[in-house]
Amino acid sequence: MVKLSVVVPFYNVQTYAPDTLESLRANARDDFEFLLVDDCSADGTEEILRRAARQLPGAVLLRHARNAGLATARNTGIDAARGEYLAFLDGDDWTAPGHFARLLAAIEELGCDFVRTDHVRCTGRTRTVHRVPVGRRGEVLRPRDAILPAGRSTSVDYPYAWAGLYHRRLAERGLLHFTDGLRTAEDRPWIWRLHREADSFAAVSSLSLFYRRGIPSSLTQIGDIRQLDFIRAFDQVLEETAKDPDSARLLPKAVRTYCAIIAHHLGSGRFEARVARTLRSRSAAALRRMPQDVLRDALATMDGERAALLRALRRRPVMPGAAA
Repeated sequence: MVKLSVVVPFYNVQTYAPDTLESLRANARDDFEFLLVDDCSADGTEEILRRAARQLPGAVLLRHARNAGLATARNTGIDAARGEYLAFLDGDDWTAPGHFARLLAAIEELGCDFVRTDHVRCTGRTRTVHRVPVGRRGEVLRPRDAILPAGRSTSVDYPYAWAGLYHRRLAERGLLHFTDGLRTAEDRPWIWRLHREADSFAAVSSLSLFYRRGIPSSLTQIGDIRQLDFIRAFDQVLEETAKDPDSARLLPKAVRTYCAIIAHHLGSGRFEARVARTLRSRSAAALRRMPQDVLRDALATMDGERAALLRALRRRPVMPGAAA
């Protein structure tokens, strides 16, 4: 029986894939499987994965005929997974030996739906520790209780799918799949749905997961139109949260976070002129779609500069076709 399935999408990461695969080898067990999803790479990644499929214990190679994006690649892995538990890793990140075994032991001891863990962010030679914003560690908690308060960083602001381990029953309830086609921010609707609808979770302390930042080919570094999928992602968060029985309490958090992300992108300076214009127009349309009473309250709690920027943007004429 497969105890754990680890879903690992790869796309044009031939420089980093060997480190990722070596870390999987250091985590291998007879009851683990590693679902290597090649999202139609155009560099040497496919050949690296073909070799790994022959040499890495528990490896299963899956390949897309066309590039579909991270969300869809993860879904491909989830659909093929046989394990009682599931975990994720991206094709340019890595873990320390025994990382998955430690998380598995924790979730089995706690008996909860999912566990979340800390990680180390690696930018060049710089290492910084990022903690799950949950103070109580190793204790089973109610996920929706970790969404609030609205004005502070909470568990839904730590959306990384790879920073945790998840019981299979969540996939069977439709809570682990991602929105197909989202090219960025795919983990935002995912983490909100998980915290609204799962029954139990825990945060565990571990620094055995390493997240690589600053890669030129990463979407976090590219200022093209794909970055604007965050608008689709947060529209989905608002739409689904509005249907929740507790929407009156939860929507202020969702709206405030959406506003903060819009302000961040507007101030990033990463976008080429054409995309920047589209960003402003789509963001103006998004602000007008939000529940206006909740938006007014959210802006009143933000710092003056960001609030003024967003209020001015909301008054901006919206270009035709500016929907996300």
